[in-house]
Amino acid sequence: MTAPLAVVYHDEMLEHRPPGLEPELRDYHARKLRALLGELVVSGPWKHPERPERLSDLVEHVRGIDDGRTLWIEPPRADDEALLRAHTPGHLKHLARLRGKTRMLSLDTTAVSPGSIDAAYRAAGAAMTAVDTVVEGRAKSAFALVRPPGHHARAAHFRGFCLLNNVAVAARHARAAHGLERVLIIDWDVHHGDGTESIFESDPDVLFFDLHRAAPYYPGSGALENTGRGRGRGTTLNVPLPEGAGDQAVLRAFDEILEPAARRFRPDLILVSAGFDGTREHLACRWSTAVYAHLTRRLLRLADELCRGRLAMVLEGGYHIDPMRRALEQCLFTLVAPDRELPPVQRNRTGLPAVDRARDFFVESGLLGRR
Repeated sequence: MTAPLAVVYHDEMLEHRPPGLEPELRDYHARKLRALLGELVVSGPWKHPERPERLSDLVEHVRGIDDGRTLWIEPPRADDEALLRAHTPGHLKHLARLRGKTRMLSLDTTAVSPGSIDAAYRAAGAAMTAVDTVVEGRAKSAFALVRPPGHHARAAHFRGFCLLNNVAVAARHARAAHGLERVLIIDWDVHHGDGTESIFESDPDVLFFDLHRAAPYYPGSGALENTGRGRGRGTTLNVPLPEGAGDQAVLRAFDEILEPAARRFRPDLILVSAGFDGTREHLACRWSTAVYAHLTRRLLRLADELCRGRLAMVLEGGYHIDPMRRALEQCLFTLVAPDRELPPVQRNRTGLPAVDRARDFFVESGLLGRR
């Protein structure tokens, strides 16, 4: 019997424990964190925002609300063969040298502890397992609860708390292991998925759609005009949003940009970089937690229409635990019961002009017409 939802998780991912800092470095990294996560106040005893409690609290909450219909799966670690589909040999060698060590990688506060590399391999393996689960029909949809996150990691670089690009590894795995031809990646984390874009910008078989707070918000990339390169031109769709964009903007972007683009592309699988840092508490876009239920229902219907219902989500960012719990709950409840009554969204229209500009740009560029 096919489960409505699989949750993919392993305790090893809690062993990623980014360190505190020597006193003389704290001010420097606090400034870096404010640039990266301007919505968080860095005060008191210094703790890295990407800490184990982000995941352990979510897992405890999900187990508490599970009514028995969820299939829980422990994933293996990804192997180097799978990782090399998205990362360079040099990047994996760098990871190997960091295994068992504690380091603050000073570019933007990305850090490792003795268990971080194995945790990252396990997170990538969880994303791959989520793909396996939906493609093989063991569950209608899957959610990989992982850390460290992945969407800022590039083929050869760490960045933004990310060591390996979990979604990129999963997309390449779907094609190599299951023979799928086209993959749609949707990134609704409030920070632009610059790593994912860079990995796939020349790939015509991966459509990357990213909603994010506009530059100069971290990482300062994701301009509307960036639509891919070479053979991949037209398969990157960035929708940069202003501060406080609100629910109506993200829903209109899904309805008027994502859905026609997806129907034109006709994917065999939908992957989601599911960050939960767009909520009011994070300040950047001020989405309600309810909007994640509406986004999830739209994706379920799109997956049913285009790719036999194959939908896999992978956790990305989110650093206020309580709104993360509530947003994830809305997402998971909808995955299990798509026809349930959804909570109302807010009527904030702040971001609608930005979405309209993006839609008009893509139409004029020929990216939303027939393939």
